[in-house]
Amino acid sequence: MKTIKPKKLKKGDTIGIIAVSGKIKEYERILRAKAFFEKSGYNVIVSDTCRTFHRYMAGNNDDECIHILHDFFLDKNIDMILCARGGYGTLRLINKIDWDIIRNHPKIFAGYSDITILLNMIYKKAGLITFHSPMANGDFGDNIEEYTKNNFFSVLEGIITDLEAQDGKTYYNGKAKGRLWGGNLASLNSLCGIDFIPDDDLILFLEDLNEPVYKIDRMLTQLFNINKLRKNVKGIVLGEFKDIEDKNLLDEVIQEFADSLKIPVHGGFKITHGKIKDTVPVGIKALFDADEGLIHII
Repeated sequence: MKTIKPKKLKKGDTIGIIAVSGKIKEYERILRAKAFFEKSGYNVIVSDTCRTFHRYMAGNNDDECIHILHDFFLDKNIDMILCARGGYGTLRLINKIDWDIIRNHPKIFAGYSDITILLNMIYKKAGLITFHSPMANGDFGDNIEEYTKNNFFSVLEGIITDLEAQDGKTYYNGKAKGRLWGGNLASLNSLCGIDFIPDDDLILFLEDLNEPVYKIDRMLTQLFNINKLRKNVKGIVLGEFKDIEDKNLLDEVIQEFADSLKIPVHGGFKITHGKIKDTVPVGIKALFDADEGLIHII
């Protein structure tokens, strides 16, 4: 499938803030994010699903979320779609999405956490490069960090081409070339059982939050039990596994995986549920240097 690069973001563009995962508990945060982008020189449209919910999910029902998602891609006045928050809900949508709508009306689509599911399925099914990025509710609606803000705009404007680890660790030496792919480990793991792995050489990037080490071990094992994934992944980029009780034990597990896979692995990248984070394109070609802790976007 042909890979599609969305147009770069520029001042004056319209950003659509959309909720298709967990329900928005504090709509005031969405309004603060809207005000932030408007002050920064962008127009903003907020989806109705930021105000409606069913149980713990955004929107009155799944069909409303699908309808909003399709409408935001079809709307020629919207240049970028930024997800409001993660949570849970996108897994319920993927079998109802019309991928042709997305393929034929490409634009920037961004978010993280549960949105990992959409980021990767959009790339797989529509060929559109997406972005693992800060979101409206928890980032732009809550005193966005200067680094996170600057990195977000620089990546979407095509200025930044390198991502560097901070205080990182090389688990296995070497360099690799492939398409950046991945995101939240638990969300990615929930796709097991369907056709979700691209037919490309991949640089897998991972992060997670609040998971015990044995679950991280189990999820990594489940992913790499898939022959296609094991074959296609040429390197592993590790972000932050936040709020882990036993970091030494996690380090031991990751080292074991790295030694077993014998591919370049480096940890310490600013890919995280934390406040200071990088924006990472999903599906873009990249060079990964595990010795230097560097990703160069081609």
